[in-house]
Parts: sequence; C-alpha cells; structure tokens
Amino acid sequence: MTTTVSASKQPVAPSMTRVLLALVRLAVGRTRGVIRVFRHRRDARMLLGVDDRMLADIGLTRSDLRDAYAEPLWHDPTDVLARRARERRVSRQRQAFEASHDTALRPAATGLEPLHYPSADRSARFLV
Repeated sequence: MTTTVSASKQPVAPSMTRVLLALVRLAVGRTRGVIRVFRHRRDARMLLGVDDRMLADIGLTRSDLRDAYAEPLWHDPTDVLARRARERRVSRQRQAFEASHDTALRPAATGLEPLHYPSADRSARFLV
C-alpha cells in the first residue's frame, strides 16, 4: 500500500517567523524599559524624604528633584539627576583647578610667600 502526502499545506515562511520574533523581542524590550523607568522613578522618589544637606552631599538640590519629576512619565528621572550631579562635580573640579593655578601664577607680594599647590590626595570638593 502506498501513501501519498498532500503538499497543499505549506510551512510558514522563515521570513515571517523572523518578523514575528523581531516583533516579540521589540515588545519585550519596550516592556522591560517601561518597567525599568517606573522602578527608577520609585527609587528616586525616596530622595524626596532626604534633607537638603544629604542631597548636597550627593550633588543635588530640591530643584533638581522637581526638574526630574517634571519630565514625562516615560522618561527616566534618574538620568536627569545623574547628569546634574555630574555637571556640578565637573564644575567644582574646574573651579578648584583654576583657583589653584591662579594662586600659583600670581606673583608673591613680598617675594617670600611660597606658592600654594592643592593636595593631590583630596578630592576637588575639599579644595574650595
């Protein structure tokens, strides 16, 4: 007895499978991104309960927190906060560097005063 196989059912094209997998990956990636943003938003909300001195220790102000939460819901507020803290740190380092070089390049009034160079073992925030 011989069996015949019907060829009327064709398998799904490999390109269609790739497209579907790409769409699923995109949806999963977007969902993970939204979850991450809301988790960061929740974590950053804890900073609202911190006093101003502690915020200053990490390089932030209350207005930075307000600006971060003024962003749309799908934007990560920790990106704004990290950028602000980094900008302040770089600015302080630049100011300390310029202040130390201004002192070093200024001629001494009496000729007996030694040039002052900042200590290399301390961070820039201690120099201001």
